Amino acid sequence: MTVASVARTGKPRIAAAYAAAVRRPLDGVHARSATVAIELSIDNLRKSYHVTTTILDGVSLAVPSGQAVALIGSNGAGKSTLLRCCLRLIEPNGGSIRLLGQDVCALDQGALRRLRAQIGFVFQRHNLVGQLSVLSNVLHGAQSRISGPRGWFHFMAPSALRDEAMHCLDLVGLADFASRRADQLSGGQSQRVAIARTLMQRPRLMFADEPVASLDPSAGEEVMELFAELIRQQGLTLVFTSHHINHALRFADRVVALRGGRIEIDAMSASLDARDLRGVYE
Repeated sequence: MTVASVARTGKPRIAAAYAAAVRRPLDGVHARSATVAIELSIDNLRKSYHVTTTILDGVSLAVPSGQAVALIGSNGAGKSTLLRCCLRLIEPNGGSIRLLGQDVCALDQGALRRLRAQIGFVFQRHNLVGQLSVLSNVLHGAQSRISGPRGWFHFMAPSALRDEAMHCLDLVGLADFASRRADQLSGGQSQRVAIARTLMQRPRLMFADEPVASLDPSAGEEVMELFAELIRQQGLTLVFTSHHINHALRFADRVVALRGGRIEIDAMSASLDARDLRGVYE
């Protein structure tokens, strides 16, 4: 089946297939229980490099299901390190991390891979395979569900998987770009494809490390607005780092400001303004 034939498939059918696959409504949030679950819990997290360089110094944080949290702070404040410690991409020196109910630091490598498969991570760098089609790149988000060539190349993938990937592309406004090589995209388009790939992963929780830092201001604004709206539509929990105070206030329910490896501000965004946050950069 060619990309063109996939693109001609009716959008309502693709959307219905995608909704059935991920078992969540496309225009609402997850059904909530009376008690909101804590999806990320960090207690006294510590990370140092060498003896004299402390990056995280006793950080404690709890993120409930469905909340969008912005981590802000100057370079070296520990934002990216915190996200990476949560998935043990970096090993912490002390403290505890519970993610989706699991003790991250106690997991063996197999259990850790299975946990990571449930967490979407959007990086500054888009990490697309340039010589492959946009659709094939999106399919790569399903690697935890299907291995081998069927999960790498769109023309070898099962039709249900192609339909799901096309819908993810439609969500980010790039369904018409499915057959284009990824190295022919602009920076903003590449990040949209990276977001579609992450949605293809069917994540329960989303991390993003300065997702628009590599884009020009106009493209960055468009992509961040799209990203935040998709997260809300899917009912996902989001933790993202940013240097943009306005993005933190606009797109997050809650702002956590790090300074010197510690939390200086932790408040709902509705209670803050830009003046409250500028001090963490001084």
